[in-house]
Amino acid sequence: MSRILIVDDEKNIREVVREYALLNGYEADEAEDGLEAVERVKANDYDCVILDIMMPKLDGFSACKQIKLIKDIPVIMLSARQEEYDKLFGFELGVDDYVIKPFSPKELMARVKVVMDRSRKTERNVLEFGGLKIDAAGRSVSVDGEKANLTPKEIDLLLYMVEHRNTALSRTKLLEEVWNYDYFGDDRTVDTHIKMLRHNLGPYRDYIVTVRGMGYKFEA
Repeated sequence: MSRILIVDDEKNIREVVREYALLNGYEADEAEDGLEAVERVKANDYDCVILDIMMPKLDGFSACKQIKLIKDIPVIMLSARQEEYDKLFGFELGVDDYVIKPFSPKELMARVKVVMDRSRKTERNVLEFGGLKIDAAGRSVSVDGEKANLTPKEIDLLLYMVEHRNTALSRTKLLEEVWNYDYFGDDRTVDTHIKMLRHNLGPYRDYIVTVRGMGYKFEA
């Protein structure tokens, strides 16, 4: 069953949204400010967060930024403010949808379903190993929330190794599959790229394990 977090400093809004969430078959938790929301996300797995902007202690924008660093959960922002720059700022932070108050609870639930469905489709192409996040479709890698500056060939190498994780891969095999041709000569090309890749993975460099006398494997 999908689980959502409803964050608003107005109790009546939380109760109404929670009632409709339950009617739509979701589990629902509540938080009354941004700080509580961040703590709940740390402690629980949610499929969607409904987040008000104007709240005490920690506003919705700041809470969204922290939540996205913890886990890339779909976030729907609620606000009475209709200014375009608020919406643009929210989308820059990674907000998945923006709903203006007053709103229809039925429409809000429909939007919840859309962003969760979209997120699940995306997750099929995204792999996470601790703080290492690999987006195969988008060909991007992030380390603890920060985009890693990998070359196209480093990404090719990492994706191939992850696809065949826990399998020892010889240098020859990596040259044939990643460089796409039979490579005759110095296989230090692989060693050089592995060295650069490890450097760019930072604290997760040890996920690339040296197999003595053979090559490498990805093991997380």
